[in-house]
Amino acid sequence: MSETQEKTAKPVDPLEPFRAMRDAYLDAMAKTMVEAVNTEAYAQASGAMLDGYLAASAPMREALDKSMVQALQQLSLPSRQEVAALAERFTNVEMRLDDMDAKLDTIAKILRGGAHAPEPPAGKDSRPGVAKAAAQPRGAAPVASAKRPRRRIVRGRNTPR
Repeated sequence: MSETQEKTAKPVDPLEPFRAMRDAYLDAMAKTMVEAVNTEAYAQASGAMLDGYLAASAPMREALDKSMVQALQQLSLPSRQEVAALAERFTNVEMRLDDMDAKLDTIAKILRGGAHAPEPPAGKDSRPGVAKAAAQPRGAAPVASAKRPRRRIVRGRNTPR
């Protein structure tokens, strides 16, 4: 061989046929698995396995929940349900504060402009919150006031210290 042929010839890799065989095998297996997974029988079998797992793990989950509640009570920490109830109450307080803020803005406009207070619509109680409470079912979250958009107050940015 001449020197130019030696420089342009690729080195021989003894593992190349094995790599090609591996790639062909992986392609064939991927196609086979896609066909198998996309069948109704596979969906039913995996559903049955999942149902069995959930049925078997339900007693353990209940025991874990009970022990977690007891541990949280002993450590004087709130449970998930208690935190959710507090979050709902804080949301209700925030909504009431927003309603009060809107009413105060209306009063301030009236006082600045010297205009007379608007009359409440006929058939509605003039006391704050009575008409809203009567219109809502017991336990329902209060309806937000449509007078102003809600704003999120972050201490240090919007409020003076």
